Order: sequence, then C-alpha cells, then structure tokens
Amino acid sequence: MPIYMKLGEVPRKRHIKMPRDPHTSFRGEAIAYEHVVTTAGFDRAYSIMYHLRPPTRVRNTEAAGAVELKPAEGQALRHHHLKTFEMPRGGSAITGRVPIMFNEDCVALRCRPAEQQSTLYRNGGADEVIYIHAGNGVLESPYGKLPYKALDYIVIPRGTTYRLLADDIAREDHLILESVGPVRLPKRYLNPDGQLMLGAPFYERDFHGPCELVPVDKEEDTVVMVKDGQRITKVTMASHPFDVVGWDGFIYPYTFNAMDFEPLTGTVHLPPPYQQCFECRGFVICTFAPRYLDHHPEAIKVPYVHSNVEADEVLFYSRGNFGSRKGISPASISLHPAGIPHGPHPGTIMASMKHDRTEELAVMFDTERPLKLTAEAMKMDDPNYPLSWLDTGSTSPADGAGQPR
Repeated sequence: MPIYMKLGEVPRKRHIKMPRDPHTSFRGEAIAYEHVVTTAGFDRAYSIMYHLRPPTRVRNTEAAGAVELKPAEGQALRHHHLKTFEMPRGGSAITGRVPIMFNEDCVALRCRPAEQQSTLYRNGGADEVIYIHAGNGVLESPYGKLPYKALDYIVIPRGTTYRLLADDIAREDHLILESVGPVRLPKRYLNPDGQLMLGAPFYERDFHGPCELVPVDKEEDTVVMVKDGQRITKVTMASHPFDVVGWDGFIYPYTFNAMDFEPLTGTVHLPPPYQQCFECRGFVICTFAPRYLDHHPEAIKVPYVHSNVEADEVLFYSRGNFGSRKGISPASISLHPAGIPHGPHPGTIMASMKHDRTEELAVMFDTERPLKLTAEAMKMDDPNYPLSWLDTGSTSPADGAGQPR
C-alpha cells in the first residue's frame, strides 16, 4: 500500500449515506453499500468500497478440497537447483500453481498456465506477490482493472477477489509467494510522514494501482473459490462481487516493475539488504536488477562465500547472465539453506573482475525459518548441484547459460 488512492464515486465523509437512484438501486433502498476492508484489526491501513448490492449475500458454501503442503521425504541438508523452466504447462493462473517450498510464514509456488482463469479467486489467509517472469494482461478485482506486464510484481492484499486475464496464455510464467503476514515496504525507506525517502530505491510514481473502475451490475449466482491456509471453499454469491462504484484508501492490488528498482552499489560488494524490495513476516523479498558493479580497483565483483546461519536463501533467476553461477538458466531456482556455506563457483571470481556492469535480473527471498521442499520440487532438482563447487576443470562459461524464456 504505497500511497492513498481513490477511484469512482465516494461520499463526502466516511460512514454516511451515499444516495442512489431508487429506480435502479437494489430493492429500492437508494443507497450504495459501504464495505470497509481493514488490516491489523482496525489499527493499520484500510480501504472503503461502495457496492451496488450488499457484499455479504452468500447463496451457498461447500468444501472444495485443499492445496496439500507436504515435504518430500528423506531430504538431506544440501544446496538445490530447481530447473523450473522444465515444468510443463497446466491449469489456469490459479489451478496451475505448483507448491515448491514452504514454511510457517510463506509458500512459494510456480505456475506456467495453459488456460485462462475462468472462476474468481480469493486468498483469505495470505497476501500474495505474483512475479510475472513472462506475459502480460489485466488483473480484474472489485478495485478495478490493473494492467500487468513482464517483470512486474503484482501485490494482492488478502481478501481480494480477483481474476487474471492474460493477453497470450501461452507466454504466461509466474512465481508466486504467499505471505501469512502482510507485505509492506521496508520501514527504513519511509520518512516519519510515511513518504518514501529521497535515496530509497524506488518512489511512489513507480507503484501502479488500478486505473479503471468498471462496476459489474449482475444479479446472478457467481462462484468464488476461496483459499485460507490449505483449505479451499467454493462460495456461491447471489450477485457479482465486482459491483463497486467507488472506493478509496490504502488497501488495493498494485504493480511494481523490477526494472524500476534503483540498485545501490559501492566500491566493494554490498549485501542483499541493500537490494530489499518488500518486508514480510519471517522473510524479505529483494530485487537484483541490472546495475554497475563494485568499482574499487581490486574489488571482487561477485558475492563472497557466505554462511547465513539464521536464514535460508532462495534466488529465482529471471533475465540475463549470472556472474557467480555456472549452469543456471532463466527460471532456475536455487535454494541455499542455513547451516552450510555457499558462494561463487570456481573460476567466476577472477572472471568477474574484468566486468563493470551486470545485466542479470533475479528475485531473492530470505526466510528466517527453514524451508521444506515439496515432492514436485524434487522432480525438478539437479542432484549434482551440491557438487558444482568442486574444481573439475570445467569449461562452462562463468557468466551462466541460457536466454530468457
């Protein structure tokens, strides 16, 4: 929620009557129905929506299964390279999601959909961050239409009913992070007045909320698939939930493009907190955007060997070549768990020193609690990756492999 927004018609003050034409209003009541969406009880950001019909009119609810989160058996403590670019297409932007790792605070999923989303969806138990590795389209919600494009993060507050409509479903490719806690901008980027500080790696203009409000005035049964935790419930509403004629506040879905991140560099290597994009409960999300490299004349321009003894580190490689890794392609995911060191592959340190800039783009999330890999993730795992730091005289290029997919 980077900035206050308002779309459509709202009354002069909160919690007062918003008149409507009695001839076109619901059951002649001649008002719009106020709907307040709050966070942290009533203590944090909120929005107020105005519906054509009461948004509480549930026709039916029924259990609709669950998204099973089960760790793969017999996992050793080791590094992993998940070749998720090999994942086959299937399902929609919702039903095609495949959980790959999880802990008590977050779930990471991959999706390469094969069909358009037909049924409305709501995550009632987690905020969502959808990183658009490839594709473009529109997210529809009660807040209006939100265009998205490749390399966007789409941040969707919990409780938001939505549908993703892709321009070309065959190109869509997503990384999804479900956050049990709220997704917020880092506190250190904000001044006491709540504005992004000069020197922060992004500005309010870089965040984009819904741009068009198109109320759906339909008195007809509408199905919404609701997820809370692992449980799925099929909820049938008596009317379409996108019947909002106006709203304002700080809670709404928005996009931020990874290429709008302003990376910070120094004379020597700066650690990942300098590239942080979002803060969440139990984990952070960072953006490694194209940037100039460290400029000390003797600087080593790839990250040093690192033991992060209190966090697991995950990288989703999105674009470009990756100077510290061999054999990595776009849509690769690496997991470097706490307890064992990781670092640049042999040959990459000296190779890096001749470069002044990197065009790599990657999404990183670091978790405070250990992550568990799913059986689906292990099907895409490279079992030889933990051995890739052995100096075998490989002639693999130091700057990675592959082109954007």
